Amino acid sequence: MQRQTLDLSKPKSECRELSGIEKLNENQDPDDEFLISRILFLLTYNTNLNFDPLFESHNLGEGINNRLARHARQFTKGDKKYQASDIESAALSETLKLLFNISNYYPDRTTDFTPAIESIFKILHKVVIPQPSLQAPINYLINALVNLDLEDRKSKSLRMNPIFPKFDQNCNVDKLINILDQAVKQYTPEQLDTVGGPLLTVLRKIYDFALEIPKKRMDRLLLPDKGKRDVPIGQSDTLASRLLKLSTSAVAPNMREGISALLFEMSGKDADQFVKNVGYGFAAGFLMSHNMSIPESAQEAWSNGNGAEGPASPVNPVTGQRLDAEPSGGPRMTNEEREREAERLFVLFERLRATGVMDVTNPVRQAMEEGRLQEIDSEDEDEDSN
Repeated sequence: MQRQTLDLSKPKSECRELSGIEKLNENQDPDDEFLISRILFLLTYNTNLNFDPLFESHNLGEGINNRLARHARQFTKGDKKYQASDIESAALSETLKLLFNISNYYPDRTTDFTPAIESIFKILHKVVIPQPSLQAPINYLINALVNLDLEDRKSKSLRMNPIFPKFDQNCNVDKLINILDQAVKQYTPEQLDTVGGPLLTVLRKIYDFALEIPKKRMDRLLLPDKGKRDVPIGQSDTLASRLLKLSTSAVAPNMREGISALLFEMSGKDADQFVKNVGYGFAAGFLMSHNMSIPESAQEAWSNGNGAEGPASPVNPVTGQRLDAEPSGGPRMTNEEREREAERLFVLFERLRATGVMDVTNPVRQAMEEGRLQEIDSEDEDEDSN
């Protein structure tokens, strides 16, 4: 085996030494693609290698785009599902990883990879979703999109945006949401916090410039259904409810932020609409953590419809449930139960005050000091129950 040593302190020299980069353009061998992409990927970490000469003198961006285009052609030719070999899958993953790292460390080079957007979505549309869903190549395809100019605002090199193809404007949005739906079911919150963030970022970026048809599809699949408020928001067996539950997870801070940011984006970045979409209970934490004021109308009931299918019902602003669907108060508490509950609250407030974290007034103690508590004997309780 021949061994070569690269002098990373001499960028021009190392470009010549890495002349195998041209093979990304010329050679169809996935072994070469895997090896070259892997070497370059590793060189993005803890080295002083400057990648700019690789773009300018060795067409690195074009080479990566061409390799991804070749993979896309393999996935899209014929009617049958394409099953990539192990080395082809590994080569694709390494090239996608290299693209992500370069776009991350060299943000001014992201426009060089705009042509790759179409190839990535072609592969994403055709690839079979693995189980669990966020593993190779799905995770690398999604990661590669995170830093790219998906709207093509800068280079203006795309004839039409490949995210919303004419044959089906919803196909890519549906695929991404399907991946998300499966991931939420298959991973623990801790696992999702590690692997789920890029998918939420891509969905949020797409929604920002989506056409009307795919934007409505995203609204329908990711936001709580305004017409089905029989139960509190977050308690039904839908993707929207599962996302809302994750948005309050104490063990998944990245998912908590990502989900809330996505839903806020889908609410037009309007705090009032955000509260109406997800309920005050789910919206308050995100708004406060981003120094956004809670709308004055946030705690007022609102109508959940326009009357097209009958009279609209007012909605509980905290839970998002229709007021007429809320359970009744149930049987009244006995005086003994009230006393036990008052004692429990007294102890809880005293413990909270003792921590010194916040200065609170115990409402039970205050009521005692103000003489607003009275002893209730058994005769009063019998009369109250009648």
